[in-house]
Amino acid sequence: MSGNQSKVAVLDDWQGVAYQSADWFELESRADVTIFSEAFRDEDEAAARLAEFDIVLSMRERTPLPGSLINRLPKLRMLGMTGARNASLDTPACTARGIVVCNTRGGGNTDSATAELALGLLIATARGIPQGDLNMRRGRFQMGVPVGIGLAGKTIGIVGLGRLGGYMAQYCIALRMNVIAWSQNLTEARCKEIGATLVTKDDLMHQSDAISVHMVLSPRSRGLIGEADIAKMKQGAILINTSRGPLIDEEALLMALHAGRIVAALDVYDREPLPEDHPFRRLPNTILMPHMGYGVKETWEGFYPQMIENALAFLDGTPIRVTNPEVLGTKA
Repeated sequence: MSGNQSKVAVLDDWQGVAYQSADWFELESRADVTIFSEAFRDEDEAAARLAEFDIVLSMRERTPLPGSLINRLPKLRMLGMTGARNASLDTPACTARGIVVCNTRGGGNTDSATAELALGLLIATARGIPQGDLNMRRGRFQMGVPVGIGLAGKTIGIVGLGRLGGYMAQYCIALRMNVIAWSQNLTEARCKEIGATLVTKDDLMHQSDAISVHMVLSPRSRGLIGEADIAKMKQGAILINTSRGPLIDEEALLMALHAGRIVAALDVYDREPLPEDHPFRRLPNTILMPHMGYGVKETWEGFYPQMIENALAFLDGTPIRVTNPEVLGTKA
């Protein structure tokens, strides 16, 4: 493929960090690079605006890339994604079309960034930090700021005690919280390693003063926390989700929030960006972040240089970090 004829689309730079996170000179000298800083309204817009590109570099799961979209991109030859996996990308559809899919690898200490945000959401919710900050900027002081709770001695329920859930559990142990945990395949050995107590799902929902969700979204985990589970939560309990929106039944969560039964601290949603008119935005018992869990400086400085390397290697005819090596006829 001639580099001079290539067009590269860089998707999902919602925070405007792409150019400051890597050196784009070599890629821009060989290809026409376009950075998209806003989300597409729908698949039709994505198909229309990406139709002329040979290479598409996407950010995690921000722009869905189902087979129905892949098959509407006639010139696409290489698709890059950040991270090890992307549940919204139809890799078999790419393979069927002969499209090379490349990923990026993590490094350094960025693997804990999402758990750090979950901790921040826990403390912000427990102490009314957003309202306190808003009051100070409006010339007010304590009036209207919710009475906070101390976290020492409270019980945190961790749903999913993998890498991120493990980090969150250890942070909460440092706060002198009682840590309990549950997931479908969680073992006593893993709980002992982290310092948590293995409980049933029902017990976790009943006993926890706060619950933090740390699960990978899959057909098995979609809707993992449903209406019956939320109904078991304590009055005023905090529900934190920094993993994926569909892990929690959104309608059931909204019902509980409208009733004033619980507080939700959310970084992820069923639809992203969250629509402007979404009821989450109007509820007083929510603390909302715009899916920033992994979005720290160190992450961008790892992702974007690797994305550029992937594109350049493809243009050189020697693709790297290929997730569908069968499309090459040899192992990557």
